[in-house]
Amino acid sequence: MLRFVAMTTIQEIKSAIGSLPHQEYMQLLGWIHDKDWSEWDKQLEDDVASGKLDFLTKEGLEAKKRNKLRKL
Repeated sequence: MLRFVAMTTIQEIKSAIGSLPHQEYMQLLGWIHDKDWSEWDKQLEDDVASGKLDFLTKEGLEAKKRNKLRKL
């Protein structure tokens, strides 16, 4: 049976995580990892859409004009 327990503090959450069986801890870790990457992707998309990263394109084009680019 699934039981919902409201946790109000970080310490309570840490304690609950610390008491998880290894397999459940690994599932939680995978979920957190996926959520973190998803949020990072969303932030990157928002930054690109808003023009915050346009300076990178300008820097790249300037470096190309000056033959400052190198092959990776």
